[in-house]
Amino acid sequence: MQEIEIRSGVIKPIECAKEAYELIKSEYWLLFAIWLVGALIGGVTLFIASGAMMCGTFYCYLRKIDGNSITFDDLWKGTQWFLPGLIVMLIIIVPILIVYGMIYVPILMAAAMGTKLSPDEFMAMFVATLAIDLVFVVVMVCFHTLLLFSFPLIVDKDLGAFKAMTTSARAVFKNLGGVGGLIGVNFLLGVAGYAAFCVGIYFVIPILIATNVVAYRRIFPGGNTGRFDPPPPVVYGGGMP
Repeated sequence: MQEIEIRSGVIKPIECAKEAYELIKSEYWLLFAIWLVGALIGGVTLFIASGAMMCGTFYCYLRKIDGNSITFDDLWKGTQWFLPGLIVMLIIIVPILIVYGMIYVPILMAAAMGTKLSPDEFMAMFVATLAIDLVFVVVMVCFHTLLLFSFPLIVDKDLGAFKAMTTSARAVFKNLGGVGGLIGVNFLLGVAGYAAFCVGIYFVIPILIATNVVAYRRIFPGGNTGRFDPPPPVVYGGGMP
């Protein structure tokens, strides 16, 4: 397999956000619908289809940002990468379920069994749970940051799950400053969305996805997202006489 080019020092977070908005604004509502339907399908299937829907969503956003046409049906092309998408999604979700189960299940069981705790014991348990939760959140943010480009790599470079994750981690390490700034810009956009009566976050998400895809394309030039388009007629000898 040909070595994948990974550029460094190419992410300028604010520029990525501005470029993302300019590139998707002409088909914002289509991309919004693609993201929303993909997320809903992932939820109702208990995340089993989430990986495929993420791949389909990134396929659409990559095509748009690369200057290709998109349709809503492009979302279903994510099923082409069902297995690698599922593996990455499980690696993201399973640790969260395990750790939160270990943190909160004992507390819920104690409450259900009517265990009486003194105020001091309750406060100690609360502080310990909060501290563990905070540490876990920091660890998960760092871990998920390393996997930031995994789904677009699966789609764009046709990589398997583990190759996509390791390549994503390498790219993040090579662009730590830019990726850190990107997360900061995305966080501020998310806060702005929440400030708009909370529901605004849903309308900001397409811009967040597009911003990450613009950053991805700066790190990983080229790509294969046009390969589902049929070749020109001349390939089949069907050109004009």
